[in-house]
Amino acid sequence: MVLPDHAAGRTARGDQDPGLNLAAASFEARYGTGPGAPVVVVIAALDEAGSIADVVRTVPHTVEIEGRAGLGVDCLVIDDGSSDGTARLAEEAGALVCRMVRNRGQGTALRLGYRLASARGAEVIVTMDADGQFDPSELPRLVEPVLTGRADFVNGSRRLGRADRADPVRSAGVTLFGLLISVLTARRITDPANGFRAFRPAVVEAVPQRQAQYQTAELLIGAAALGFRIQEAPVTVRSRAAGASKKGSNLRYGLRFTRVVLGTWWSVMARPRLERMAREPKRRR
Repeated sequence: MVLPDHAAGRTARGDQDPGLNLAAASFEARYGTGPGAPVVVVIAALDEAGSIADVVRTVPHTVEIEGRAGLGVDCLVIDDGSSDGTARLAEEAGALVCRMVRNRGQGTALRLGYRLASARGAEVIVTMDADGQFDPSELPRLVEPVLTGRADFVNGSRRLGRADRADPVRSAGVTLFGLLISVLTARRITDPANGFRAFRPAVVEAVPQRQAQYQTAELLIGAAALGFRIQEAPVTVRSRAAGASKKGSNLRYGLRFTRVVLGTWWSVMARPRLERMAREPKRRR
């Protein structure tokens, strides 16, 4: 795999964003710059006071993988402008907390989390949701392929694992979007909307990320375009522990997710390929 020229320094992505810089500076003043644990679980949270403390408490403090026992795990919560005490409850439960003063969207919050995790020397970054839908005990099956060098990106899949939710429309959407992205990327992807995943910091340093909200497909397609090794692992998706989903109606979510999938594919895969093809005849002359 050859990284593009713009990959260098990608962890400084927020350097031109005063709001993210302010949040990062406040975080570093409170917790220092590291080094931290080799595994960092990044959770973006917006008004999740009903579930965030339980989620943080269930994240294991260490993971055991073959050849490396007792690897430390940090839980890093990015509070995306909550107004209900999410940040305080997360910190009381044991998380490192970075608070943004206003809501910027899950994608932006996660990018800030990636930046902070990389600065603290993370070997692998894990993302999971703040609503209690994922089972933190399944963390080892996601991080093990990355830490043993067999994968760069491990995507959790409810279709390979189990889902408690019985919404037939959402279930059909997961299947259809999985097929679409598999065709577009020539990689078998069964659950492109799953937020439980693990990857090397090099992935987020190299993949351009612009989405403020629907960022799961953007990162996955970008990783495929740049030749990173992608695997899937079975995970459980449970019913939300508290509160209501912020994704909106099925139709609205589906349309926006489609736009992100096709837009990302065009910008990172299709258009660069067409541009290379257009340059080839000139080189032969």
